Amino acid sequence: MPDIHWEDSFCGEGNSCYRFGTDEQGNSYIAVAGAEEHFLTDSREALQQLIRAIKAGRADHLL
Repeated sequence: MPDIHWEDSFCGEGNSCYRFGTDEQGNSYIAVAGAEEHFLTDSREALQQLIRAIKAGRADHLL
């Protein structure tokens, strides 16, 4: 697992809180707060998963 510097949690009106992070190479990461070991990185697959989560209503407070 890369050494990721996680920012403070971002919590909207929903129940889920998200954290964003970066590593020493400048790659970006997003994870549900409390589950940072299961993160997404800035890839096409990560973007597709984020879009699916928003459409399913699980991440709508990020908008």
